[in-house]
Amino acid sequence: MRDPSHISFAQKVKEESARYPRNDVEKKAFLAAFLWNNGYLGLMDGKLEVSSEISAIAKTIYQYLHELYGVDVRFSYTRSASFLKRVVYHVIVDKGGEEIVNDLGIDYFFNTFPKEMAGNYSKGSGYMAGAFLASGSVNDPVSTNYHLEIEVGNESYAKWLSRTWNKSLPAEFESKITKRRNKYVIYIKKSAQISDFMILIGAKEQCLEFENVRIDRDFANVDNRLQNLDTANFGKTLKAAERQVMEIEYFEAHGGLFAIRNLKLRHLMQLRLAHQDSTLDELAVMLSEELNTEISKSNINHLFRALHVMYEEATKNEN
Repeated sequence: MRDPSHISFAQKVKEESARYPRNDVEKKAFLAAFLWNNGYLGLMDGKLEVSSEISAIAKTIYQYLHELYGVDVRFSYTRSASFLKRVVYHVIVDKGGEEIVNDLGIDYFFNTFPKEMAGNYSKGSGYMAGAFLASGSVNDPVSTNYHLEIEVGNESYAKWLSRTWNKSLPAEFESKITKRRNKYVIYIKKSAQISDFMILIGAKEQCLEFENVRIDRDFANVDNRLQNLDTANFGKTLKAAERQVMEIEYFEAHGGLFAIRNLKLRHLMQLRLAHQDSTLDELAVMLSEELNTEISKSNINHLFRALHVMYEEATKNEN
């Protein structure tokens, strides 16, 4: 069962992004995205309400609305009846909500979205931060599945947001869209792009954490692959040594090793019988010391190939 006090990696990213300092242009773009994805305007009273399960985000929305529009903003919260007792924070503007959404280019009733709010880098970074904090998530870097997404309820908006994500920002992104139940999900899966996105929205510390975990796991994967390769190579070495011993024992039983005219090969055959687990490199060192001359690994390999040819010819003639 998940610990209710546990803070997910996605929440850490959102909290850092929420605290990131922004200029007024970026704040407006942030609000435009967040309010479109996670805001409500009362039809009769014009009351604007925004909600979030993360207190840092609610505080940021409160601050931006008050600083940019000078309106009275109030807080409230609700607590769910579930076991986890989730708290949802509400930021409410009782008067002036309609003027705010009009200034941000939002129309809830005709389902239009503020395209002009993502026209340059400042607007684009602020807008993507607002969209992600409103309805985004990112997998923990310890997961083997890299995934960052923003979930929206409108198909045309999803297509526009994906295009903005891919073409209007300085970093190279390759976001794609999929449908999940009645929602549209814009997502990226490449680790480098996820890092770039976290930098874009101001979550630089969590980006460093993401990269550290990813690099550690990649090193571990490389180490595992090298160990598997070493194991496979060791298995091949043992199998080759077993064959060599079998061939040497054949000649030992049919005339003895002194019948082998090649001095290097004869001494190598004796060394192999005495050191059946040794590698070719180790045999090269031992044979070099025994014959007082430099013998290479490739020379050892050549001698064993010659032994195998001799064995095949001998057994063929015997048959």
